[in-house]
Amino acid sequence: MRITSAKFIKSAVQLDDCPQGEFPEFAFIGRSNVGKSSLINLLTNKDGLARVSKTPGRTREINFFKINEAWSLVDLPGYGYAKVSKNLREQFNEFVSDYLVNRENLLGTFVLIDSRHTPQKIDLQFLQWLVEHNLPFALVFTKCDKTKAGALQKHIDLFKTAMKEWSDGDPIIFTSSAAKRLGYKEIKAFIEQAMEAS
Repeated sequence: MRITSAKFIKSAVQLDDCPQGEFPEFAFIGRSNVGKSSLINLLTNKDGLARVSKTPGRTREINFFKINEAWSLVDLPGYGYAKVSKNLREQFNEFVSDYLVNRENLLGTFVLIDSRHTPQKIDLQFLQWLVEHNLPFALVFTKCDKTKAGALQKHIDLFKTAMKEWSDGDPIIFTSSAAKRLGYKEIKAFIEQAMEAS
């Protein structure tokens, strides 16, 4: 897939504010500061499309971007720092959960994981929630340029092992580095295949 256009559509703070679902959507989410904005800018080859910040939790809305006038890329608030509901619905924003469950044109969610770390409880809680709600997703291990190959594979294997307690089969996995421009072609190819299959 060659991305020729990428433009911001709108931000939403509740499900009713989301744009009309006329295009297939792919969402990106992860813990704050996982490198989500950098990956989005790399995928679209448009610096500054998504705001990059060193301050955790800056993204508080759901941001919609139209790609190639054919599909939408959706930037979800990072979990862990963003405001959550009082009952801590699986440790992430209630609006985000409503979007993930009820958005009919959402074809899949890319869950970004910092490759430098072993599985974090909040990541596993979120992944388990996706599995329990039968929502399709893929893992994207980010910042792989900052992780030695052996450590990267160890962390991936630890995730697979932890997920076996509540998930059948291994998850779809991508590795990426915005700094080294790695992984984005594979992710775009996956998106293209998913749209063709839908």
